[in-house]
Amino acid sequence: MGPALSFVVYLTLWWIVFLAILPIGSTSYAEAGIDKHDGGDPGAPVNPNIKRKLITTTWVAIIPFAVVWTVVYFHLITLPNLGAGAPGV
Repeated sequence: MGPALSFVVYLTLWWIVFLAILPIGSTSYAEAGIDKHDGGDPGAPVNPNIKRKLITTTWVAIIPFAVVWTVVYFHLITLPNLGAGAPGV
């Protein structure tokens, strides 16, 4: 797995982990009992802690990436060569 593919795999895993971590620890205005008079969404988080969640996502995404990299590097799962034997190739 080259550097470009490694980056794409890590970025994909990063987004999946980010979307999983995003709701953790968030309290909405409705849950906190704060009334939104200005027409805001009562389901919006009071303090989303985005910076903390970005940092957490970055190091947590390394774990599944290390697993994927290890599997690919040591050929623990072999994938068929999709271009071999194709007509006209």
